[in-house]
Amino acid sequence: MAEISRATLFGKLDPLAYKAIEGATVLCKLRGNPYVELQHWFQQILNTPDSDLHRIVRHFEIDPSVLASDLTASLDRLPRGAASITDLSSFVENAVERGWVYATLMFGEPRVRSGHLLVGLLKTASLRGALMGVSRQFERVRVDELCERFGALLAGSPEAQAATLPSDAAPGEASGAIAPAALGRREALARFTSDLTAQAREGRMDPIVGRDDEIRQLVDILMRRRQNNPILVGEAGVGKTAVVEGFAQRIVRGDVPPALREVELLALDVGLLQAGASMKGEFEQRLRSVIDEVQASARPIILFIDETHTLVGAGGAAGTGDAANLLKPAL
Repeated sequence: MAEISRATLFGKLDPLAYKAIEGATVLCKLRGNPYVELQHWFQQILNTPDSDLHRIVRHFEIDPSVLASDLTASLDRLPRGAASITDLSSFVENAVERGWVYATLMFGEPRVRSGHLLVGLLKTASLRGALMGVSRQFERVRVDELCERFGALLAGSPEAQAATLPSDAAPGEASGAIAPAALGRREALARFTSDLTAQAREGRMDPIVGRDDEIRQLVDILMRRRQNNPILVGEAGVGKTAVVEGFAQRIVRGDVPPALREVELLALDVGLLQAGASMKGEFEQRLRSVIDEVQASARPIILFIDETHTLVGAGGAAGTGDAANLLKPAL
């Protein structure tokens, strides 16, 4: 699966499963666990009012109270004390992969439902062991019967209708949730940004002099609780980019307030973002991926957008919003 991006893989989940994995990341962070695990995800699925999983539990006479108790005990056994989420566990990613295989090849559906996830987990030896480690109640599920009678057993499930969404819908469009695909991965950031703090650390920037007042103003604005998005204006060649480079050098030296000492300063390359984005919505999806990865990063990121005015009206094909409107909620 190395050749398939995580964004593509998780984009195959139906809205319920997708929102559940988003909720799982929140639960993981609140509990101080380093990795998002199957038990986080299954607890969030079971917390929804109705799903394929609820119907499977009822049909195979799994005791809901015992299952809930097992999930809680399994969560309590996870390592705690992490300041941020490191990544999704391999079991979670492999579960989506196997669920996708069964959804498409066995059931002919474009979206991965919680029922498909359970089939994939039970049919794959390594994943079955992980699932039984969460709760032995899943031994009650007769997976061959589930596969043979999948449509009949799960008729009326809200996931049955959601599974008919087109498979090329963006994750955010399908579920209304921020993509967890960014967790632990920096695909869009690696492709469309350059790390100014890394360049400063490696000595690849010339020293910046005479810009102390402007850099101080920049820091003051960034430290505000609200309205903390500075914009640098001026004629071409007056040194706007130099102010940002000087700020990067200060971060590396530690000559900034404590809240800014661990940040990464990344410069977004708008030209790269637009290059080759000829298909409808492709530019917007690239920008969404950048925003999602910034928001999901364990380390705080400040994004510098040079020539910001070029984003106004960029994208904006029929049925989509331009780049400036996509950025507004994140500011």
